Amino acid sequence: MDDDLNSRLIPLRERIDALDAQLIALLNQRAAVALEVGEVKKHFNAPVFRPEREMQVIARLQEMSEGPLADDHISSIWREIMAASRALEKTLRAAYLGPVGTYSEQAMVEYFGHSIEGVPCPSIDEVFRSVEAGAAEFGVVPVENSAEGAVSRSLDLFLQTSLVIGGELALPIHHNLLTVSGTLNGVTRVFAHPQALAQCQHWLTANAPTLARQAVSSNAEAARLAVGDPTIAAIAGDRAATHYGLGVVSAMIQDDPHNRTRFVMIGKERTGVSGYDQTSLIVSVANEPGALLKLLEPLARHGVSMTRFESRPARVGTWEYYFYIDVEGHREDAAVAAALKELGEKAEFLKILGSYPRAR
Repeated sequence: MDDDLNSRLIPLRERIDALDAQLIALLNQRAAVALEVGEVKKHFNAPVFRPEREMQVIARLQEMSEGPLADDHISSIWREIMAASRALEKTLRAAYLGPVGTYSEQAMVEYFGHSIEGVPCPSIDEVFRSVEAGAAEFGVVPVENSAEGAVSRSLDLFLQTSLVIGGELALPIHHNLLTVSGTLNGVTRVFAHPQALAQCQHWLTANAPTLARQAVSSNAEAARLAVGDPTIAAIAGDRAATHYGLGVVSAMIQDDPHNRTRFVMIGKERTGVSGYDQTSLIVSVANEPGALLKLLEPLARHGVSMTRFESRPARVGTWEYYFYIDVEGHREDAAVAAALKELGEKAEFLKILGSYPRAR
């Protein structure tokens, strides 16, 4: 049987080896051209990372592909190819909510590729500060979860910052219950980020009702603490389990099997038109009858679709709010530009957070 198996596999492996030789030669040629692009960008002081261009490259290849590779496979492969090319030009840094092993770190790697240099931060505030101060070119922050809604601190910080949104990623959230031993023997407490505790509350009530629940700054911090204390269980993802060497008591314990968190990438550079964009903004209106309707009317009249609407207390005055709105299209698109111009004339306050490629 082994001889028959090898006789069939050997010629196929030889074909793969030959194709790999062609691929590595072509990839090096591509990298050499990317370096030439980098020199041109350097001459004109243009940014190394252009998310709209990378999205266009991936979308074009997905349309060209006839299989068997799926769109997700093509996206993953070319994101790493382009990340490696960027790293030849310059090592880019991205700040994220740490420590190592958080979903924010995972979102950073999935968006920028493994060639990005991560800068773990103790809080979302510090992520913003790091990018503003130049310690990192980009930041990765969560803005909303499909089960628990908006991440309030991120939204509040967007009011104060000069940074803009340059991209987004919707990350599936798979929570695991982790301990040093891989069992619940001797465990009395479960640690996690407050949102993770909320996202797993029904599972915990049904399967671990005696465990005291304690909120910490991140799920990765919970995993780090669990390493040194066998009485602690942590809720965290696969990345944290691997990094901290914890055993999985139970996997996929989130109450919503389709749980996702939306992350946005922040930086100092505006993102150009990709053809598949959205624009995020913050507005406030005078506290008077019909004010909100008047504010939204220009969007409808110019055919601009609103995909998200979130209100937050303004914390000044009484019953006054800021509205966080996402609309389809780029701020440079004619219809969006016209609608935003009218919004600016009617709103008490308007801040455009950025136009960027939508998560596909």
